[in-house]
Amino acid sequence: MQKLLEVNDLRKHFPIRKGIFRRTVGHVKAVDGINFDVQRGETLGLVGESGCGKTTTSRCLLRLITPTAGSFIFGDEQIDLATLTPKQMRPYRRRIQMIFQDPQSSLNPRKTVGDIVGEPIRVNRTVKKANVKDKIVELLESVGLKPQDMQRYPHAFSGGQRQRIGIARALALNPELIVADEPVSALDVSVQAQILNLLTELREKYDLSYIFIAHDLSVVRHISDRVAVMYLGKIVEISDANTLYRSPQHPYTEALISAVPLPDPKIQRERELIHLEGDVPDPSKPPSGCHFHSRCRYATDICKEETPELRETEPGVRVACHLSETLELHGV
Repeated sequence: MQKLLEVNDLRKHFPIRKGIFRRTVGHVKAVDGINFDVQRGETLGLVGESGCGKTTTSRCLLRLITPTAGSFIFGDEQIDLATLTPKQMRPYRRRIQMIFQDPQSSLNPRKTVGDIVGEPIRVNRTVKKANVKDKIVELLESVGLKPQDMQRYPHAFSGGQRQRIGIARALALNPELIVADEPVSALDVSVQAQILNLLTELREKYDLSYIFIAHDLSVVRHISDRVAVMYLGKIVEISDANTLYRSPQHPYTEALISAVPLPDPKIQRERELIHLEGDVPDPSKPPSGCHFHSRCRYATDICKEETPELRETEPGVRVACHLSETLELHGV
């Protein structure tokens, strides 16, 4: 597969300011040096607890906020989007679009569906003026809505239908990559499955790539080819979805998967549920060494002192854990 996006050492540190003169007294390390890539036609799932840096990562990639450091190389041109000015970035915004978490707040309640979906087309002039309406109808039908819905306002739709409108808007400029920031977390379970199936169909139809952000591992498993697990601003494990769920190698991933309920009651009763001790540490004062060591049942002295690197333990699997390094050294 051909690489579409490569992220290297991405960091976003928000300053903490206090006092009359608003002096910087520290930083919240929301994203603290992460590396991953996205292949063409692939869905990369990005999972983790609330506050781990998933949404900050997505907003950095779209340059909605400016990263503190790092690079993200995009497209066949191998352009580093992190170095572009807002004016230089504009052509690339057409090629990278976003689906937001809350479909209600992300749609302008004063505009009709036709205006919402057609706005990016009109602003970027990607279609002749006479053909804009036909393009809007095509987009609405591609997400399961009707042409007559053009004249209605967002409040007249259900949550799932509103998210379909958001998806149609994201497709309006024929993007190559769509960043979906928890697009089904605000929806009912039955509707979630419909939206996930729709996203899968659209990926095949339009040759899209996704970065799919979620905190629900069962949702990510349904749609993702590979999964990257984040904890406190760092990626701790990246693997293809089947391998990750079958044999997680990082203790944090292991704990997350143990919390996903299984359909078989007998297996569910017999499996071990891993309870993580304590709360997620303060990202302005992360623990030394491995950020997860304060909650890890396997932690040793080296975990408190040295930060593990994200390294390949087997083909296609990368883990940031001293435990996996120890097991590998002993041939386990």
